[in-house]
Amino acid sequence: MKKRRVVDVVRDLAEPICAQAEVELIDVEFVKEGPFRYLRLTIDKEEGVSLDDCSEVSRALNSKLDKVDPIEEQYFLEVTSPGVERELKRPEDFERNIGKLVQAKLYTPLDGLKLIKGTLKSYSDGLLTIEMGARLVELSKEKISSIRLVGKFDGLDEIGGE
Repeated sequence: MKKRRVVDVVRDLAEPICAQAEVELIDVEFVKEGPFRYLRLTIDKEEGVSLDDCSEVSRALNSKLDKVDPIEEQYFLEVTSPGVERELKRPEDFERNIGKLVQAKLYTPLDGLKLIKGTLKSYSDGLLTIEMGARLVELSKEKISSIRLVGKFDGLDEIGGE
């Protein structure tokens, strides 16, 4: 089965399982890392994902995958949380994280910067506004190679210094 097709089939199987477990299915990946293949699901919920949430989804999905058998080769199933510094990919990810600190890596420099760090102020139709201090930067999603949340930790400022 082709990579894209596996992801589609697994997403269709996983969505009702995630709904039953009261978690949101964020992403499905079927990737090769070294000699191994991984089927990786990322789940989330408002109050954060627990180990029990991951186990519940993993057990239920594993049972479905055994019955449907959409993957011919050997693989490892991983169900995980997106983590504190998760990557933002879908429009819902951006909308849900307005007001949070983000770090965007750009394909080409903007005013000499390839890395933009600031507060995500808005997102609409692929256009993001990021506040960097007193400056507002508007970027189209196509100009960003990756964008992720930046965790704040006690004792550290938002740039990561002391």
